[in-house]
Amino acid sequence: KDKTPVPDDVKKLIDEQIAEGSTESAADTLAVPKAITETDEESDDYKTATGDLEIGEDSNGGINDMLTTGAGLKSGDTVNISIIDELKKDFIDYAMSVIVDRAIPDIKDGLKPSQRRVAVAMRDLTLWPAGSTRKCAKIIGEAMGNYHPHGDQAIYQTLVNMVQPFTMRYPLVHGQGNFGSIDGDMAASMRYTEAKFSKIAVELLKDIDKGTVLYRVNYDGTRNEPTALPAAYPNLLANGTSGIAVGMATKIPPHNLGELIDALIMMIEQGNTWEGKAAYNALRNMREQKSRVPQLLSSEPFEYWENYILPADPLYKEKVAALQIFVKEGRVVENIEELGFNRALLEELAKGFTGAPILALYPKFTSLVTTQDLMQHIKGPDFPTGGQIYNQKEILSCYETGNGRVKMRGVMTVEENSAGRQAIIITELPFQVNKSILMEQIAQLVHDGKIEGVKDLRDESSKNEIRIYIELKAGYSPQIIMQKLFKFTPMQMNFNSNMIALVDDEPRTLNLKKMLELYLDHRMTVIIRKLEFELARNKYDAHILEGLLKALDFIEEVIKVIRASENQDVAKVNLMERFDLTDVQAQAILDMPLRRLAALERQKIQDEYNGLLENIKHHEMYLAKESMILELVKTDLLEVKEKFVDKRRTKVYKGDVDEPQEEDMIANEPTFVTISKTGYIKRVDPEEYRLQHRGGKGSIGAKLKENDYVNHALLCNTHDRLLVFMSDGKVFKLRGYEIPEAKKIAKGLPIVNLLQITPDTQVSSLLSLQSRENGKFITMATARGIVKKTDLSEYENIRRNGLVSIVLKDADHLIQAQLTTGEDELILISQKGKSIRFTEKEVKESGRNTMGVKGIGLKKDDAIISFDIVVNNSDLLLTVSAQGFGKCTALREFKQQHRGGSGIFAAKIG
Repeated sequence: KDKTPVPDDVKKLIDEQIAEGSTESAADTLAVPKAITETDEESDDYKTATGDLEIGEDSNGGINDMLTTGAGLKSGDTVNISIIDELKKDFIDYAMSVIVDRAIPDIKDGLKPSQRRVAVAMRDLTLWPAGSTRKCAKIIGEAMGNYHPHGDQAIYQTLVNMVQPFTMRYPLVHGQGNFGSIDGDMAASMRYTEAKFSKIAVELLKDIDKGTVLYRVNYDGTRNEPTALPAAYPNLLANGTSGIAVGMATKIPPHNLGELIDALIMMIEQGNTWEGKAAYNALRNMREQKSRVPQLLSSEPFEYWENYILPADPLYKEKVAALQIFVKEGRVVENIEELGFNRALLEELAKGFTGAPILALYPKFTSLVTTQDLMQHIKGPDFPTGGQIYNQKEILSCYETGNGRVKMRGVMTVEENSAGRQAIIITELPFQVNKSILMEQIAQLVHDGKIEGVKDLRDESSKNEIRIYIELKAGYSPQIIMQKLFKFTPMQMNFNSNMIALVDDEPRTLNLKKMLELYLDHRMTVIIRKLEFELARNKYDAHILEGLLKALDFIEEVIKVIRASENQDVAKVNLMERFDLTDVQAQAILDMPLRRLAALERQKIQDEYNGLLENIKHHEMYLAKESMILELVKTDLLEVKEKFVDKRRTKVYKGDVDEPQEEDMIANEPTFVTISKTGYIKRVDPEEYRLQHRGGKGSIGAKLKENDYVNHALLCNTHDRLLVFMSDGKVFKLRGYEIPEAKKIAKGLPIVNLLQITPDTQVSSLLSLQSRENGKFITMATARGIVKKTDLSEYENIRRNGLVSIVLKDADHLIQAQLTTGEDELILISQKGKSIRFTEKEVKESGRNTMGVKGIGLKKDDAIISFDIVVNNSDLLLTVSAQGFGKCTALREFKQQHRGGSGIFAAKIG
């Protein structure tokens, strides 16, 4: 922490608190000894009394060092220091402790120290997914005693959060027992619950035993703990996090793992570059050249340099300092050869970098991909509780800057119960909303009269499903009540994102692209160190096998040397001298059992040796190029995706809540839309309607209620703009993809879920604006024979609560609407069998908010039941009576008349 820069936010907070807490004069009086505030003579006396210690304005750090080490002090000395400086230092220490060791996650593995320590404790207990669970009390005791000396309840709550599927998008721990609920119920006591790793958590710990991450000594110096985990997937963005530190807070939303991996692969494949030059491979080669016996690497290194300089080297610190200068500045120090390094090799590596930094021991990944490019894959946050999020402009701003807000909404639908009453069903909640508190708020709003029309409110949720049932009184609009729920309850709220994470123990605000780049940096380092660890092991094993093979080639002489030796130590020395073996090779020969002298055993040793040589060649080839390291990173990511990818739970809308949404996430493909007489709507894949032969029974198109039937059917595309005309003359607009897709036999969804209509209205017409390329007008007809033509442009901006398409009077209602060209011929058919055919030109164009003109004269007991367009004069007109009598008549027999007449009979009704 002493090496960690203090964030400006923390410095500012401390200065503000000091300024608020005391005046300058009071601070001076408290902080400065009296001897200093008086005469120079008194000041000299003060210096004498305090052992000639001079305290300057910026000497607090020196005093602290003096107090810590005791340098320059003798027994009985008194040192006076500024209270303000001391409090400032102590507060900074406390602030940095909270930031680095408690509240802020690391960019590498996305875990806070408490979460990481729980995971390491579970690893120590071998609680792998395939094994059995252990009591949480045992896990908490292990974590608290070995790694995290804090309260057991605080550690247990960390474990509980890692189990809860409504808290973490991809839970890291599999729990057995009661771990709380979305209602805010507390988890059972740790003595009752059990846990083990979830399958995805194993990917965080993968290869941790191969020196891939750094370690530090735990709090009591009894063991080592990792500073980060290898993390084979970007856990920080996958699971998100939140934490409140001193002077700052972090809140990162969770995301869909498949989308994150797709974005990472795009960065790997497109426009990746490197900052500077990585020195790891040259340093590894220098280390290997200096030693005849391959050196094994530590599985728990404290510094990355341990892969290139043995910690036991007496000049370890001096060598590390020299290499740090070389890596950061590209400069070779003067005594580099005295330290055992190859000056020529280092100077060749640093060529072109004099005065410009190489920047890192390991590659630094950068990408030319933009945030907008990344959003081709990462549509937005993906919360564990589902819901909906809006406004991709704000989401983009959040991703580009690292902070912003995301507007969230829960999901509600409308159902009709067996009694015919409508009910609002809440099926998904915004992230971090407590279900019980939400229901209490709804009940209070109903009690206070802010929400009217609610007859019953109950919780029908199960363990794996949210279902809040709100039954409505007759005559109340579900859409209005739903809008009030969004307005007055947490069913609509903002997720205020502030993406702060630790980068090399320094808190930084990161945008989405930088987070992914830093994660790829980490993964490349992990892969490099894994390859180096395995390469060192392979070379060490191959070195031993070389000795064994040499011994087997001269086995008789080897046996003779061993038998002639006084003891094992002498035998080892004799073997080394006689056959030019190293210490480890000679020891391996002495340890070799006699059964390995068999011919088959010798072949096994040879095969094993050849396999190790292949591995060595493979590892050295990959270590030589950063691009090949990236291929291994990509392979690991694809493996994780194949195992754990799942569907997005949160639906993303491009526009804001009250804006029309675009088809950014929906493929434009054919779809079949149906609406029943009672208002159930659905869209079905046309492929579900298979071609059949004439005369068959057909197949069930929908399981509807009794006395209900399909009244409207339309083949269109998912991106088509649809106009829905209601019997009361109002018109609404839908996009094809906004209609829920369902199976062929499904009843569908009540249309009140999609449109703000009144319960006593019915759908009169369903039109696709893309059905006629030359369509210019909407022409409609009412039951009383009124026709009206309105320019199509007047229907471009239809509000969510609809627009008036025609003014109706008395008991009249809209029968049908058609998309016309202005040159069409129209035909009306009445209930009594009368018909009239006239040209569209006779209908004068009028605005939306008008009544129209007479199309046919009808008797009081008659009404229009059908309105259509004459496309071809040779077509037939089919008429079917209520009694089942039907006939076809050529359209040419229906002579064109002027509108407003009484018309002619299309069929004789008995």
